Amino acid sequence: MRFKGLDLNLLVALDALMTERNLSAAARKINLSQPAMSAAVARLRSYFRDELFGMRGRELVPTSRAEGLAAPVRETLTHIELSIIARDVFDPARLNRRFRIGLSDFITVVFFRNVVERVAREAPAVSFELVALTGEHDELLRRCEVDFVILPELFMSSAHPRAALFEERLVCVGCRTNSKLLRRLTFDRYMSMRHVAVKIEGARKTPVDESFLLDLGLNRRIDILVQSFSMIPPLLVGTNRIGTMPLGLVKHFQRTMPLCIAELPQPFPAFTEAVQWPVLHHSDPESLWMREILLQEATRMSTGEEPSIICASEGADAAGGFA
Repeated sequence: MRFKGLDLNLLVALDALMTERNLSAAARKINLSQPAMSAAVARLRSYFRDELFGMRGRELVPTSRAEGLAAPVRETLTHIELSIIARDVFDPARLNRRFRIGLSDFITVVFFRNVVERVAREAPAVSFELVALTGEHDELLRRCEVDFVILPELFMSSAHPRAALFEERLVCVGCRTNSKLLRRLTFDRYMSMRHVAVKIEGARKTPVDESFLLDLGLNRRIDILVQSFSMIPPLLVGTNRIGTMPLGLVKHFQRTMPLCIAELPQPFPAFTEAVQWPVLHHSDPESLWMREILLQEATRMSTGEEPSIICASEGADAAGGFA
């Protein structure tokens, strides 16, 4: 089948080559022999008048022309799959699919594990690949390389649809033996204490707590930088260090560690955790089903508040706040 001189089957071959970056692996992916895939590469080069791929050992190295073709070809094939190819009536119990989801350690611990348990009951053949969030999540959504991302709504673009999941707020956390937390924190004491803070490698956006302070032109005294919020609690136990973390994650670690919560001297703005998906998946029945589960589990989680261990007594040393 040709469209303006292009054999459309070659787009499937090009997509496999860009994904696998290996001739033999790409041939296996689309059930072609290696000679047939080599012939497809030759025809692609002839049509686009470009080498498209060089070789580095056994790895295919795409040219800039091939890199430019990769995203529109992937989007075209995905659109055909979701909008044109006929499907059977959707039945979650028979669904065999791996959802690829970008999310943080915080979301994994306090929220997504509940989703995994529910899906295991309703669709036992469904599996997940959870990937760390980076500053490239918009590009991953555009190329449909992830099915969902879950992160604070303020970091999302308007290029793809999204839905709010639940509200979260930040609190100060320390060891129960930390005497400096036995009275209410002032702003000056909070800024001068030794902090364990998060720095996410490769991310374009800073974490919510650091972003808020940077907007005010303020810098904390940071003793230790870690890659995720889950790494903070072990570094607080038995010390006078403090950290700033989402409340839900602190509650999780309070079950196994001697941690207490101190209210921030002036609350950082609350933020909304949201889910976003590729615009090309908006009408996909499988994506719709997973979205509904995410929203239902978020609602269920929001109604199940647990008590927290608060360090500071009410009314003690309440002076001080953000200027």
